[in-house]
Amino acid sequence: MTQPTAPVTPLVTPPVTALCGVEIFDGEQCWHDQALVIRDGRIDALMPRDAVPADAAIVELGGGLLAPGFIDVQVNGGGGILFNDAPTVEGIRTMADAHARFGTTALLPTLITDRPAVTDAAIAAVRSALDQGVAGCLGLHLEGPFLAATRKGAHDPALIRAMDAHDVQVLTEAGVAPLVLTVAAETVPPETIRRLVDAGILVSIGHSDTDYDGAMAAFAAGARSVTHLFNAMSPLGHRAPGLVGAALDAGDVWCGLIADGFHVHPAALGIALRAKRGTGRGILVTDAMSTVGVDADSFMLNGRRVRRDAGRLTLDDGTLAGSDLTMIGAVRFMIDQVGVERDVALRMASLYPAQFLGLADQGFGRLVPGGPADIVHLTPAFEVGGVWRGGRWG
Repeated sequence: MTQPTAPVTPLVTPPVTALCGVEIFDGEQCWHDQALVIRDGRIDALMPRDAVPADAAIVELGGGLLAPGFIDVQVNGGGGILFNDAPTVEGIRTMADAHARFGTTALLPTLITDRPAVTDAAIAAVRSALDQGVAGCLGLHLEGPFLAATRKGAHDPALIRAMDAHDVQVLTEAGVAPLVLTVAAETVPPETIRRLVDAGILVSIGHSDTDYDGAMAAFAAGARSVTHLFNAMSPLGHRAPGLVGAALDAGDVWCGLIADGFHVHPAALGIALRAKRGTGRGILVTDAMSTVGVDADSFMLNGRRVRRDAGRLTLDDGTLAGSDLTMIGAVRFMIDQVGVERDVALRMASLYPAQFLGLADQGFGRLVPGGPADIVHLTPAFEVGGVWRGGRWG
């Protein structure tokens, strides 16, 4: 990540900064010959260069594009840290800092299926990180353990279990928002989904072998997304549409997509985007593991070795185990391999996740006055040239 021109440095953040000399994509449209003004960590205005306040520190970026910082709702690890192994504030900070290098300004640390004590620790850690204002920590995603063993993926089947009354109490009293919870529709009934949703939890259906009707019942109960569409779920068949078919057919359901070329074929990604009905959209997620940002050939997941080979992460039996993907890599893949327009790919990485989380009205996923100054600078070569989180560079 190339540091922008002085006077802004990672250690000194002026109260007013103007980012200039760059195309600006505000999440909806592009602007030219404009400056983006940051004041006290928030977007102040978009204005002509010659109207910038006299007290602003000028940062000449020398071309490229400013866009809303990426928002990743499924991040298992990064910087050598796996959240399951380090459900702590420091673990969260390490993960967020690692992904910031690749344009992600906000993320949900994601805990995959584990023991109740680890889940409790993860909830407490995210609550503390939010209280402390840890840069990049937006909320929490619990992926399991209430999944279908038949669609376990890399989750440890010995730890997958049914949801009981105590689990419901823990989840509804977690005190974390946004909180995304991935469950299998056939193991968590609609009435329980409704109770979770009424408590403010964003229920996502995944690792599920449910049929179309079961999925639609879960969506009717309030579930609003599917976790990594196509992967670890009942497929789309011409007589049995499955969870994939239900997700594409349900208008207000959002679909997480892992765009790394290993989890889903580019053609399938394009077909899904063209087939998706309604206001729900495809949102890019990394499902990233600890390898992002570090040089490591392998790591341990619930006592099992995961190997890294040319960007592919697998258990010894060949099962995909998360990804080595970054958000900028996902955006480039959608543009270069799937043929998605640049601005649409950027929305899939920022605006659409913010809308799914219910945070777009607060300015997340957009560059609008009053919103958080969470910004990524993309160079003319479409590399990450700089990142601002809450107006702070670096």
